[in-house]
Amino acid sequence: MNAISIQNITKTYKNVTALDNVSFSFEFGKIYGFLGRNGAGKSTLINIIANRIFTDKGEVFVDGLSVKENMEVHEKIFCMSEEDLYETNLKIKDQFKWINRFYDSFDTEKAFEIAEKFNLNTNMKFKALSKGYQSIFKLTVALALRVPYVIFDEPVLGLDANHRELFYNLLLKEYENEERTFIIATHLIEEVANIIEEVVLLDKGKVLLQEDVATLLEKGYSISGLAKDVESYCEDKNVIGYDELGGLKIAYILGAKSAVPQGSNLQISAMNLQKLFVKLTEKGGN
Repeated sequence: MNAISIQNITKTYKNVTALDNVSFSFEFGKIYGFLGRNGAGKSTLINIIANRIFTDKGEVFVDGLSVKENMEVHEKIFCMSEEDLYETNLKIKDQFKWINRFYDSFDTEKAFEIAEKFNLNTNMKFKALSKGYQSIFKLTVALALRVPYVIFDEPVLGLDANHRELFYNLLLKEYENEERTFIIATHLIEEVANIIEEVVLLDKGKVLLQEDVATLLEKGYSISGLAKDVESYCEDKNVIGYDELGGLKIAYILGAKSAVPQGSNLQISAMNLQKLFVKLTEKGGN
């Protein structure tokens, strides 16, 4: 199976377990949302996949090849990072030239086209760019690399609403033109909710869930009304959290919907992905 396969990964820092025997796969040909609260272990796992740090136990494979110090996976995967891993004194157009020397799959012409759409001045040095335009440069590189797996770690950091929208549109266009896997690690869940197909939720260094987004949202709903009525309705339900205001209560539930009692003032509503994420991680105890 073509996939990034994470097998029994454990990583600790002194007394902190960042990843605790984590196993799952990112399959080829999907757009994933890789979600988790701060400290959940997302960045640690991304750095392991990118071969920037090593595991204490377990291994990562890309299409069956171990990523650890293995140049065979070089043209298979790219990780856009929050960290600045580029030579800051180089002009953007020269950055493109160097990247083209390191990656056979880098499309320099496409990089310049994307840069133009973002109004990225390729004659400027990386260090002279604003934080937002540094992110745009990194996005441009990632979108211009025609590798099977691309990971975006907080891709829209510092971008305004127009540039964020442009990035999502370009990503979808790339996905339509050439099938591959895009993995988006982000805190802006509602912005990516309509483009991701599957979600992996990490919490306290463990996989809390991995599921198709549409299926997951079909399972989740909320019930609202007077506290006593909500509590009565929820007696046999899988409640993942509550919100309360005065005598009113909202319960967030996973499972098949059941009808409200006849004559009841209870209201059933759909639950969005961000609310689902918040309540699941609250239940996890973070």
